[in-house]
Amino acid sequence: MIVFNNLPKNSIQESDLLAWMSELFAHYNQRGKLLVYNFVSEEELLTMNQTYLDHHTHTDIITFSYKTAPLEAEVFISTSRMIENATVFGQSIENEMIRLISHGFLHAIGYHDKTKEEKLVMTQEEDRCIAMFHVKQMKNV
Repeated sequence: MIVFNNLPKNSIQESDLLAWMSELFAHYNQRGKLLVYNFVSEEELLTMNQTYLDHHTHTDIITFSYKTAPLEAEVFISTSRMIENATVFGQSIENEMIRLISHGFLHAIGYHDKTKEEKLVMTQEEDRCIAMFHVKQMKNV
């Protein structure tokens, strides 16, 4: 089961996200029990970062992976950071949302981004996920 809480208004349709996520699970050979995406305020995410990770900086996303087979995880995304990142990186808000959702999914299935090499792989996989979303949307047009 995939759940989206507080999906931003005027964003991607939840049904489109669910169909795409289903394809991601198949592509990465994952079985999912529960994957919850929570769109929260920047302040809420900072508090979580401080409380649970002992990080004292703002972030755009936090993933808590509870179990990998079948997948159980929660992802928290800062809506305001998502919008800010889209502007800073010259992306649409839709693409930034897809990137963050992908990023959380990839962390939940075991990808990391602590080292330079891991960041490179993570970015490549995010790009693959984004492309899969857009291919799916083109098929539905």
